[in-house]
Amino acid sequence: MRIVVLDDYQRVARDYAPFDSLPGADVEVLHEHLAEPDDLVAALRGADVVAAMRERTPFPAELFRRLPDLRLLITTGMANASIDLDAARAHGVTVCGTSLSGSASSSNTTELTWALILAVQRHVAAEDRALRDGRWQTTVGTDLNGTTLGVLGLGRLGTQVARIGQAFDMRVVAWSQNLTPERAAEAGATYVSKDELFAESDVLTIHLKLSERTAGSVGASELGLMKPSAVLINTSRGPIVDRDALVRALTTGAIAGAGLDVFDVEPLPAGDPLRGAPNTVLLPHLGYVTDRTYQVMYQQIVEDVLAWRDGTPVRVLT
Repeated sequence: MRIVVLDDYQRVARDYAPFDSLPGADVEVLHEHLAEPDDLVAALRGADVVAAMRERTPFPAELFRRLPDLRLLITTGMANASIDLDAARAHGVTVCGTSLSGSASSSNTTELTWALILAVQRHVAAEDRALRDGRWQTTVGTDLNGTTLGVLGLGRLGTQVARIGQAFDMRVVAWSQNLTPERAAEAGATYVSKDELFAESDVLTIHLKLSERTAGSVGASELGLMKPSAVLINTSRGPIVDRDALVRALTTGAIAGAGLDVFDVEPLPAGDPLRGAPNTVLLPHLGYVTDRTYQVMYQQIVEDVLAWRDGTPVRVLT
């Protein structure tokens, strides 16, 4: 049985996954992302099992057609919009996932959201660079106390973020398409309209699931409503925000800054204009990248293989 593990950027998959419990398995771990379909097909040719990291590698119908030996596809997480599940079924491929408990799966992204908020408002990255270059106190930070936190998407993760905002004595407002005033109040937030959310927020943080409905939810018109002193935080998915509109808003000073952990294309290409946008803190999609999450994900990858091999697959998505 040939197993290929994709996108082990940190070269830690073999440390976390007990591959030794898979007797007779030939396990290959790839460390570089393969964005070109031909390169991906060449690397996966002959593989019975593929383990994909999050939504990084699309598996459309055409890819399943070109991988006739593939029988089990494992995705980290229990949902993956980049996998054509209907095509997987049609080609006889079982798709399984990995899971964390609800609180554990969202707390790591919640923590990173606040790391970005604080880093942007207190210019952490800029001051670190300045100090290393021999300069001392080059910026003036912005207080959170008494300001307004806007939460776009008040689900489980957005609710956690909102509660931490209250601990900073921030006024918390929220909006999403199906949110009600009663549900917002339960999370300690005030329900406002979408326009009010963008106009009133000093910090606007995004916690929507990416879908056809939410893609492009934050565009030029929404950014145009924001205060020049406001900042945007996105730890959700890149395409929810119109990248070009965000770059213009940052470059012209229409908003004060942004903290981003997600992008339209990942890894972020060298020529992407966000790399040169002012007053930004950019992270390489680290929201889920923690020791606890990796322990669970990689161990469950092996569990998925063992269960599938024994004819009793678990955490099945197809």
